[in-house]
Amino acid sequence: MFKIMIIEDDIALKNQIGEGLSRWGHTIHKINDLEKIIEEFKSFEPQLVLLDINLPFYDGFHWCNEIRKISKVPIIFISSRNSNMDVIMGVNLGADDYIQKPFSIDVLVAKVNALLRRTYNFVDNSSDKIVHNGVTLDLSTAVVSYDNNSIELTKNELKILHELMKNKSQIVSRDKLMKKLWDSDWFVDDNTLTVNINRIRSKLKEIDLDNFIETKRGLGYIIL
Repeated sequence: MFKIMIIEDDIALKNQIGEGLSRWGHTIHKINDLEKIIEEFKSFEPQLVLLDINLPFYDGFHWCNEIRKISKVPIIFISSRNSNMDVIMGVNLGADDYIQKPFSIDVLVAKVNALLRRTYNFVDNSSDKIVHNGVTLDLSTAVVSYDNNSIELTKNELKILHELMKNKSQIVSRDKLMKKLWDSDWFVDDNTLTVNINRIRSKLKEIDLDNFIETKRGLGYIIL
């Protein structure tokens, strides 16, 4: 799923948030050295940051500003400070949301997932790109990109992955994929489809996308 960084000095709350998000399949990185936040940010390359305001050394506003100098990653402030000025300052510094403590972990997870969907799951028709869970498929160049790595696809591989990403979270039958490849029920070759799927998976594995395409036995394939 997504890579999320938690910057919070309350160890119990930090662990609780991490457990709640991990249950949704997210990869969590909890900052322990609050003097080296930017170094760890650059190393982990998160796709969303949860940031407390009241931190030792420098406050969350400082770190939000520092992150914004190098990244447009979504940032959610989590803080017990509830004045309008704090919220306004956070938004002006580039935060995407502000959640006041104490909060329900379920509500936090829902807000995180909603922001991730808005940020990463979209189709950019103007540039012929499909983006899903941080994976970008460029239809004009037949290139798949993820986490600063990329691979090239053949024409048939592009057609298959395009169909799967276009119908994300839905099972796409083998028959539908074969029709997409050959535009006819007449030229159906089940083995050729299997070979193409295996090649796509091998290429995706090269950029750390081992389980991007799931097989639903007897039904087809799905991208979640």
